[in-house]
Amino acid sequence: MEWKPEATKELEKVPAHVRNMAKMGIETSVEKKGRTTVTLDDVREAESQFRALMKKDEKKTRIAVVRCDIVSEVCPGVACFNAFNKRKVHFAEYGKDAEIIGFFTCGGCPGRRVFRLVDSLLKHDIDVIHLSSCMLMEKSYSKCPHLEDIKEMITRKGVKVVEGTHH
Repeated sequence: MEWKPEATKELEKVPAHVRNMAKMGIETSVEKKGRTTVTLDDVREAESQFRALMKKDEKKTRIAVVRCDIVSEVCPGVACFNAFNKRKVHFAEYGKDAEIIGFFTCGGCPGRRVFRLVDSLLKHDIDVIHLSSCMLMEKSYSKCPHLEDIKEMITRKGVKVVEGTHH
């Protein structure tokens, strides 16, 4: 395979211990394109692909929302997701790197399901759990009588708690 001088010069910048492997990879790529000459663009394309592979995934903020079991009978959670998707109210601090990985009910009083589900979420690198607005409100619904116990249970597991979603 023929190499243009500027392509050879660029290849020399690759560390010696991986240069032969890089050269073979570039030549294979050029052959697949039906060509017999390696250009500077080919070397740069290979470098770009390599850097993309080696780039570490940026840490995403993983969020879960726990909500009242009783309220879940009448609320599909649309306002919580809308607030998250638009990064409004209690989700305003998050950037595009945030994702909701869990949305669940407390399991009924006294929040019997929270303990087990937080354990499951820890396996998925949960960062923060929001207590939905329905658990905190005192006008539309009854405020959760077990709120402090649920917060403590989550905090003891090392997960940050945020009170509220869309109100």
